[in-house]
Amino acid sequence: MTAAPELSVVVPVMNEVENAVPLLNEITAALRGKVAFEIIFVDDASGDATVSSLKAAQAQSPELRVLKHAKNSGQSRAVRTGVLAARGTLIATLDGDGQNDPADIPGLLAAWRSSLAGDPPLGLVAGQRRKRQDNFMKRMASRVGNGVRQWLLQDSTRDTGCGLKLFSREAFLRLPYFDHLHRFLPALMLREGYRIAHVDVNHRPRSHGVSKYGTLDRLMVSLADLRGVRWLRRRSRNPERVDEI
Repeated sequence: MTAAPELSVVVPVMNEVENAVPLLNEITAALRGKVAFEIIFVDDASGDATVSSLKAAQAQSPELRVLKHAKNSGQSRAVRTGVLAARGTLIATLDGDGQNDPADIPGLLAAWRSSLAGDPPLGLVAGQRRKRQDNFMKRMASRVGNGVRQWLLQDSTRDTGCGLKLFSREAFLRLPYFDHLHRFLPALMLREGYRIAHVDVNHRPRSHGVSKYGTLDRLMVSLADLRGVRWLRRRSRNPERVDEI
């Protein structure tokens, strides 16, 4: 087996046959020669040819690994599946619809390296989308959700819904798991005593396919989860540091 890479890129996908391989090629082009990496696509029980298209691409992409859920389990579970399988100490995530730009991953990695020194330890570099390429209703729902979330959780993050993030694998696996966890990573990292940093990133229109989530459904689920995350944060008792003496 080859040496473990520094970076594992985890991409959750469901019914993204038209987007998956082009996204794979973009990730490879963005990272090759810059960092030792692997790419893990986690298929959340697609009903189309997403998996077979990725398997066919493996001959030209030695960094690629493909995992498949037997039944649909949601985006957070797909991310966790990828993180558990990852060999890298750092994890980058991005959505499988092609709207996140893989060319931004080196910028997240540079921000991680430049911000690493300090106390408390760095746990997460969160991308924040500029000039979002979504329809009006989706942008407004996101603005409302982000505003309520920041008010209740005080997580200092303008755009927690951005799928483009880079974090410590160890830190992520310390977090309590629940469905939709991926939407609350900044607040949960802060709860565990980690520091977070932010980087503005590009956002692109969706070229193929449609969103797997309705705008109203997404907003209602987020508000329900928000109550649970607030409960977790208010009951946190983090000592900030532990010294061996």
